Formats: sequence, structure tokens, C-alpha cells
Amino acid sequence: MAPEVDMMVCRSCGNQERASEGSPCDDCGTFVCLICGFRGITLCKACRQKRGVPEPSNLPPPGATRAP
Repeated sequence: MAPEVDMMVCRSCGNQERASEGSPCDDCGTFVCLICGFRGITLCKACRQKRGVPEPSNLPPPGATRAP
């Protein structure tokens, strides 16, 4: 099986996910993974910090999404 070539790092949780399985941050447009989206997390870490929003308690643990 060929390794995934369209992997992106989620700017919210830091996990890798296929680029087609995510969405843009509501503020800046950087990649937010599907798992974060399912958990209602729509801002990347940098935008949360700019807004003064605390880190979500329901961030996926490292490695929760697929990695090559």
C-alpha cells in the first residue's frame, strides 16, 4: 500500500490527517482535522490564543488520527 501523500498537520491538535478530511480554521483558514471538527473545535491553536480562548478539554490525543 502506498503511503498517503496528501497528509496535513492539524493546526489545532497537531495530528496528521488527509487534507480532504478536514476543514479550514474559522478565522485564518489553516487546516483543522476532521476529529477536531467532530468535537466542535473550529479554531486553530494560534487563533484560540489570539482570542484568549482556553484550550479545549476535548482535543484528540496525539496519534488519534491516521498517520502514514
